[in-house]
Amino acid sequence: MLNRRRFLQSALLSAGIPLVGLNKQLFAGESSFNKRRLVLVELSGANDGLNTLVPFGNDHYHTLRPNLGLAKEQVITLNDQLGLHTSLSPLMPLWERGELAWVQGLGYPKANRSHFKSIALWETAGDGQHARNPHGWMTHAIEHQLARSVSDPHGISLNDDMSVFASDTGRWLSAKSTKDFLQKPPQIHASGSHTNATLDLLQQQLKTLDSTMAALAVKLDPERFATQIPRFKGGDVGEQLRQVALMIRAGLDTPVYRVQLAGFDTHQNQQVRHKRLLDKLSLSLSSFANALRELGEWDNTLVMTYSEFGRRASENRSQGTDHVTAAPHMVLGGAVAGGLYGKHPDLAQLEAGDPMFTMDYRALYHHLLVAGLGADRQGSELGKFADNRLSALVRNS
Repeated sequence: MLNRRRFLQSALLSAGIPLVGLNKQLFAGESSFNKRRLVLVELSGANDGLNTLVPFGNDHYHTLRPNLGLAKEQVITLNDQLGLHTSLSPLMPLWERGELAWVQGLGYPKANRSHFKSIALWETAGDGQHARNPHGWMTHAIEHQLARSVSDPHGISLNDDMSVFASDTGRWLSAKSTKDFLQKPPQIHASGSHTNATLDLLQQQLKTLDSTMAALAVKLDPERFATQIPRFKGGDVGEQLRQVALMIRAGLDTPVYRVQLAGFDTHQNQQVRHKRLLDKLSLSLSSFANALRELGEWDNTLVMTYSEFGRRASENRSQGTDHVTAAPHMVLGGAVAGGLYGKHPDLAQLEAGDPMFTMDYRALYHHLLVAGLGADRQGSELGKFADNRLSALVRNS
């Protein structure tokens, strides 16, 4: 058993897929290629939406940001009012194909400005008025309401943080970096507390290696598999997305993946820091889209960015921006009807200096679950937030 275990670990590492929590049905067959999946990209620290999707044609924007504000000549124009930060230029081919959408003004009532509390709300579909939900915003729908059954993990996080996958049931796993995997033996990162039941599950999974090793070894054969997808640009987040692509290439039937790009808490020296972060984001997403297009999986994949909040309309004295409420986020994929959705916050009507949100972020969650992944519309816990402005965002056939 020990030799077999080492062999399997070696195969996983050679393929560039350091998984934590081995499942006896970890990789599904070729027939899973036509099933939709969602890839969540957390912009940790709170991305500055106003310098991402830039209202360069708005005089109030330039008044509020005399130093950080971007002029028309400094952006990629989308129309006469809005443009993209030039670091997002690698995503323009997706925009031109109609595969990139921006959903504007996302937020929630009584916004919390704490990083920890607000990201917890975003990941559990909460707001600042009610008690936080005890489970991740998509876990119940993925486990119980999809039109298809899922035999593989319901979700895999390419980062240790599993809060978005909080659930008392289901198969929600974390995948770690190759370096960490080499330093530690395989572990299960359960979304709940570690109990004896978790250890029992680990023992059960190890017992399945005899029957699954042969199939896994074939699918993860380094000569056939590891060179299929070249290294992505974009640094660490690029490598996380490459690992997602490798798992898709292996035939994994997992509905949700999560990756993270950290560093967006730009209270100081924002201009340089923000450019560097957007460079990484756009290069990694472009590489991911190109790889999945080559695999024939781009039409089956939806990508959504999210962050704990946005940043203030006005710049601070340290050439940065502070915490605020509303922000835009992007959705991309072969099944996405690209364009601008929702309404940009009115910078002439600020609330205590903050732009007011114009769409509840849970409307986007609901649409991605129902139109994107095929969850039951009637049984959706987020159905009350449905917004007709998103009705055409994702094709549901």
